[in-house]
Amino acid sequence: MRGKSSGTESLAPPHLNPLPAGEKKRVGDFQVKNICALVLCGGKGKRLRAVVRNRPKPMALVNGKPFLDYVLEHVKSCGIKDIVLLTGYKSGIIQNYYAKNGVRILKEKTPLGTAGAIRNAAPHIGSYTFFILNGDSLCRADLGKMLKFHRVKKAGVTIALARQKQVADYGSVKRQPSGRITSFAEKRTQAAPGIVNAGIYLFDKRILSRIPAGKKYSLELDVFPKVKNCYGYLSGQPLLDIGTPERLQKAQAFLLSRLKNAPHPNLLPKGEKG
Repeated sequence: MRGKSSGTESLAPPHLNPLPAGEKKRVGDFQVKNICALVLCGGKGKRLRAVVRNRPKPMALVNGKPFLDYVLEHVKSCGIKDIVLLTGYKSGIIQNYYAKNGVRILKEKTPLGTAGAIRNAAPHIGSYTFFILNGDSLCRADLGKMLKFHRVKKAGVTIALARQKQVADYGSVKRQPSGRITSFAEKRTQAAPGIVNAGIYLFDKRILSRIPAGKKYSLELDVFPKVKNCYGYLSGQPLLDIGTPERLQKAQAFLLSRLKNAPHPNLLPKGEKG
């Protein structure tokens, strides 16, 4: 059933209980095929306007198809079937493109931020533990192993991590040998190697009670720093994101080297050739 977003109305209390009625059985079922995945697709992509116009950021073309296709292909390759796209800006483009793709699509009435969009989607989340992925970044982490890590650590939130040669544009994450995250460092002015947030998260529904309904709220700023049992899963995979024209080109080159497809001309700044 393709659910419709309820906007910013209050969500039913059962979805916020640590063990919602009727879900106790599913809490112990940690097979990745039974897990729901939310994909955040509401970004406007203001820094990409020079090369990507009139479409949501995850719909930027990379080698002839939307970047979001690569994200969904990865999620499905891990065995996940229940996928919900959380849309906002120019959601009609995503709706039209993915209407027959076997995913559910929800639209928020007003921008709610990364955490607010997840809170708004609570009635549509089909499992007690669920994945969240950024639609504008790609890290091909083993989601099955990440789920097992989450279960073993009894984490409230698990964040996939990636090693970067320079973390100036991302900020870095510090963690204990156990994997427990101790701090989120701000972006630096000087480039340096480190471990960064790879844009894939595992939540338990009890965390939703920390997110106010109908308000703009951020995962990175308002949720993660307040979660005590937040763990980092080191993915061992590279991170691609398309937040700037330069990063978009790098993503194009990286994926092209593996797919051996011709580059799409709309990806390149004016005056440059593939």
